Amino acid sequence: MRDLFAEDPSRFDRFSIEFNDLLVDFSKHRITDETLPLLLELARHREVDAWARRMFDGTAINNTEGRAVLHTALRNRSDRPVYVDGKDVMPEIRTVLERMRRFSDAVRAGSWTGYTGKPIRDIVNIGIGGSDLGPAMVTEALRPYRQPGLNLHFVANVEGSDIADTLAGLDADTTLFVVASKTFTTWETLTNAHTARDWFLAAAGDEKAIAKHFVALSTNRDAVEAFGIDVEHMFEFWDWVGGRYSLWSAIGLPIALAIGMDRFEELLTGAFEMDVHFQESDPERNLPLILGLLGIWYNDFFAADTYAVLPYEQHLALLPDYLQQLDMESNGKRVTRGGLSVEVPTGPVLWGGVGGKGQHAFFQLLHQGTRLVPTDFLAPLETFDSPGEHQTIMMANGLAQTEALMRGRTGDEARAELEAAGLAADEVERLMPHKLFPGNRPSTTILYRKLTPRVLGSLIALYEHRVFVQGVIWDINSFDQMGVELGKQLAQKVYPELTADSDTRAHDASTNGLINRYRRFSAASRK
Repeated sequence: MRDLFAEDPSRFDRFSIEFNDLLVDFSKHRITDETLPLLLELARHREVDAWARRMFDGTAINNTEGRAVLHTALRNRSDRPVYVDGKDVMPEIRTVLERMRRFSDAVRAGSWTGYTGKPIRDIVNIGIGGSDLGPAMVTEALRPYRQPGLNLHFVANVEGSDIADTLAGLDADTTLFVVASKTFTTWETLTNAHTARDWFLAAAGDEKAIAKHFVALSTNRDAVEAFGIDVEHMFEFWDWVGGRYSLWSAIGLPIALAIGMDRFEELLTGAFEMDVHFQESDPERNLPLILGLLGIWYNDFFAADTYAVLPYEQHLALLPDYLQQLDMESNGKRVTRGGLSVEVPTGPVLWGGVGGKGQHAFFQLLHQGTRLVPTDFLAPLETFDSPGEHQTIMMANGLAQTEALMRGRTGDEARAELEAAGLAADEVERLMPHKLFPGNRPSTTILYRKLTPRVLGSLIALYEHRVFVQGVIWDINSFDQMGVELGKQLAQKVYPELTADSDTRAHDASTNGLINRYRRFSAASRK
């Protein structure tokens, strides 16, 4: 890449794209004028454009579950109808958005009060997976827009410390619980929800008070009512909304509560604008298409089996966690749509963290490790909190890292640096191998004006469509998650064995041994 930049002073201009308040620079990639046309030809051969039209039109492209994939309809800001089985779903979507507005406005204004007449001060979202990661990431990313005095908490882990630590600092009469589960049968979520219910009733004493302190985000009216939640306080969504794509739906209610419905709709607008860009832009200037193809390039042609996302903004600390589910649950598949074994590696392992801290932790591997790790750097031109030189120092570090990964350090450069430090010749030769950096490490840099709801919506949609492009090229269904189900099914079998009266022999020796050790310990502790 050093040579490519030296030979072409216009490389940055040719290999970067501006979209609204985003600038995406992919010039620091192992690509030439020949590479991109070949990758775009691959996309044409795999009919990415046709598959995108099917998705946006409501065709049941989730073939294993026979469902449409229409998270894009949730953020459709146009007058265009979207049909599922011949029915326009937009009126129902707008109805739910209006209900979310009325409810969030009431809570934020203090007119929705608890059973003692006090306004809500704490909101606890109880969910898991997409019902947790999306709202948690967005509310943290948009923290500067949150209403002072209204605190957001997220409980997902069924290990008891999560719910216990959250409840420990709350008052029942000013706490609102948002129970997020499409089926309202999710084991972990319902376990935490019942614990919250018991905690609340221990203070309130009257089950009628539940109606003022619990709302549900679900499709299962009967189960919600059985729990004790007034169905008038159930916000619905639909089976064509996948969990990891659901923050745009009623699952986003905690976001609306945190930042207000106007800001939530700005988030939808930013995503919609990226949807339009993905559908209408020329392939050569289509951001999701190009970033998806670059991911294919490294995953399948360079055997780069991991991929790092490095935000240089503290408020985006949860973005890598969110993208892990989006990418790895979508494309971590080993069979094609037709049920055949895939012939190439599919979804890479996605990881990352806040770049400023990562530089002093895992960046060593990025620079001098034996693995090739393509990276995404994200950084704001302006932040909400930049006292003194913080912003400039942050940007200097981030941009320097992208250059260092690309350029590396040659033997001559290492020798000159050591000699300039006044080291003896034998010491220079001894240390020089440790100072070498191979360089040629690819990175994408995404600069954005400021992390507004609209910008964040566009960023999330950019990554969603990137994942979609790769799934189409690999000929896999990115919208089911069969691999998640096996562990759930086995857990239902293991659970009663952990409290049984005798040891189990129903599993392999390791699993039997572990179950029986827990069973004996648990039995002894109850005596």
